[in-house]
Amino acid sequence: MNLVVLGLMTLTYFGISGSIFLMLAHGITSGVLFLMIGFLYERFFTRIIYYYTGLIYLMPIFGILFLVILNTNSGFPGLCNFIGELFIFIGLFKN
Repeated sequence: MNLVVLGLMTLTYFGISGSIFLMLAHGITSGVLFLMIGFLYERFFTRIIYYYTGLIYLMPIFGILFLVILNTNSGFPGLCNFIGELFIFIGLFKN
């Protein structure tokens, strides 16, 4: 979230809009990740990672969606958090 503060401190259109976009995207993707972890706990009744082996064979759509959301949350290029970070850096270098 330090990028959000950095974008707000640029006082440019790209920096502020990138910060707002990154806050919204981070809130949505983090919320979805917590929801997915809740689904896993309700299905397996444990939080021990060892028991989640072979999850892609049991729940293939869930596994692919989980991978996409993890990449989104880490700022993978082309996904929503990356766009916010890109706008922040554009606003930073326009000063």
